Amino acid sequence: EPTNHMDIESIQWLEDFLINSAKAVVVISHDRAFVDNITNRTIEVTMGRIYDYKAKYSHYLELRKDRRIHQQKAYDEQQKFIADNQAFIDRFRGTFSKTDAVQSRVKMLEKLEIVEVDEVDTSALKLKFPPAARSGQYPVIVKEMSKSYGDHMVFKEANIVIERGQKVAFVGKNGEGKSTMIKAIMKEIGVDSGSVEIGHNSQIGYFAQNQAALLDETATIFETIDAIAVGDIRTQIKNILGAFMFHGDDITKKVKVLSGGEKTRLAMIKLLLEPVNLLILDEPSNHLDMKTKDIIKDALRDFDGTLILVSHDRDFLDGLATKVFEFGHKRVKEHFEDIAGFLAHKKMEHLREIEK
Repeated sequence: EPTNHMDIESIQWLEDFLINSAKAVVVISHDRAFVDNITNRTIEVTMGRIYDYKAKYSHYLELRKDRRIHQQKAYDEQQKFIADNQAFIDRFRGTFSKTDAVQSRVKMLEKLEIVEVDEVDTSALKLKFPPAARSGQYPVIVKEMSKSYGDHMVFKEANIVIERGQKVAFVGKNGEGKSTMIKAIMKEIGVDSGSVEIGHNSQIGYFAQNQAALLDETATIFETIDAIAVGDIRTQIKNILGAFMFHGDDITKKVKVLSGGEKTRLAMIKLLLEPVNLLILDEPSNHLDMKTKDIIKDALRDFDGTLILVSHDRDFLDGLATKVFEFGHKRVKEHFEDIAGFLAHKKMEHLREIEK
């Protein structure tokens, strides 16, 4: 997991280094874009078996799908073969003239190695945020905001206007003020000058980087969600937990024994149960596996409220954020493009700087 807590520029530097300088790389990562860019081989461990694909991750997904299709076809054909032979055995068992044939087929079926089909993960759920009241036209307005810590100026005279229904990304190097801006919007910290206005009827759902650490360590998984669930949701708690890979006896585990990823998933469930129209997410995809990220990304894509997303995960941002606010050099710059367009332009800027 080398890219957790790294900013996009650092990840891109690491990619270039690994591609051009490293002799061999073994990587465990849930960063789809990173894995796709640096690898040419994918090793899958499933159902006690290891499958080795000479392909990068995105191509591996296609090959795995083909493998399961072929497995299912072979399984279906074998099941028909078994059924046909079992029918012959049942029909002619006790018939003297067919004794040898029956015994031969019985022995054949006993020795037959049953074709196994890899489990297809069906635990993924199509999540939908609960309905919330409509917010005002401008849920967040930041005017001429400046913030410093001692002699260190984080950003100066920042202006941000976010309209209802927009999905925006805050990007930039670590330490350039993204989380500071979020904390200022949430009124967790004061600012030196300027103002932040939260629009009329805004119902905020906030996921902080330390959200998992705020969970009650002494409670169980079930108790954590049961404490906040209301109405009909109370009857659906086990189904909701199952959608985030908490099954069976897992729900009786104490929060203190959970992994970082499990705690993050649990904290995310708490957020999903709240009816909100303004979501502010600070690095929500850290510690999440690819499948869980896809579940949350799909839910966010369908979310009809306003979304502010701080993330270094390019794949997670791709197709989600339609506008980018770049934090850097004590300024906040607005880009009217998605993350792919923003990164393409940034790369061109760097090339022009090199040419100079």
